[in-house]
Amino acid sequence: MMFAMAARRMGYRVEVFSDVADCPAARHCDRLHVVPLDDPAALVGVARGLDALTFEFENVSAAAAGALAAQIVVRPAPAVLHTVQDRGREKAFLVRHGFPVVPHALIRDAAGLEAAVAHVGLPAVLKTAAFGYDGKGQRRVVDRAEVAAAWQALGPGELVLESWVDFIAELSVVAARGADGAIAPFTAVHNRHRHHILDVTTSPAPLPRPVQAEAERLATAVLEALDFVGVGCVEFFLTGDGRLLVNEIAPRPHNSGHLTVEACACSQFEQQVRAVCGLPLGSPRQLAPAAMANLLGDCWAGGEPDWPAALALPGVSLTLYGKSEPRPGRKMGHLTVVAATVAEAEATVLRARDRACRS
Repeated sequence: MMFAMAARRMGYRVEVFSDVADCPAARHCDRLHVVPLDDPAALVGVARGLDALTFEFENVSAAAAGALAAQIVVRPAPAVLHTVQDRGREKAFLVRHGFPVVPHALIRDAAGLEAAVAHVGLPAVLKTAAFGYDGKGQRRVVDRAEVAAAWQALGPGELVLESWVDFIAELSVVAARGADGAIAPFTAVHNRHRHHILDVTTSPAPLPRPVQAEAERLATAVLEALDFVGVGCVEFFLTGDGRLLVNEIAPRPHNSGHLTVEACACSQFEQQVRAVCGLPLGSPRQLAPAAMANLLGDCWAGGEPDWPAALALPGVSLTLYGKSEPRPGRKMGHLTVVAATVAEAEATVLRARDRACRS
């Protein structure tokens, strides 16, 4: 939806492929194609006449993306999608290129599970290799009984066991890489999660500048190693001894980058349009400190949220995604605040959400 809004503002015609008709982008595009996203023939059939294609989440068919790439420009490339949509392949890529990662082991069967526990140790996190986001498809395990229960719940497909990291902060860096190889990273941001779902993002991250700079350097290096074209996000754990560990790569704009719309010279969505269409990248310069708070379906539990009360606070912006049904844990929109300091932005956005959700 937000990519389509940016593209149309720049004068592009936008067509959307979705497996449902009532998707947020439907009201912001020139044409909607309701088509199975794992059917290469169907996608190729409706893509004729388009100039370029990108995707808004990674759980789509890499085979379909490959079939499309034979006909039109697909950015990021299907090879990138194939690497990052599977945790096992993603971890192998990071290790191969020397990036710091959490100790882990790939599991293909019950025997492999025992070997992984012996290698990684406990406590740990057992994750499905594919189709996981917002905490879905993963379990924290602290003893052998929990390992067995998690295996029954998540198996028997390919899994990854990761060592439990006693981190002090979670960071992410959204960055754009153009077709010419130019890279424009946004400043590193600090993320707080609740029930495995991103809750609040503050920018710049309230951490020493050397830590921010190292996160931005690593994110840039990851995109270069992938030969990535588009906008991506690299998520990190910061350990107590000051090490940054790459957690995940998202080959698309990221929830933690939504505040760039209000806070930066060029938003992550405009950067994505520029990169996908082969234009020079814009400036990622941040104009003011900012904070973003997600709005989940829980906020609608008492009826329509009190938007006037939230928007009465200074610097507050509201973005709703147009989803028809609010459900607990479902991302329905977000609030963003720009302010003189990060602390002020964070305090205001939390107060605005409290007002809106009547908590």
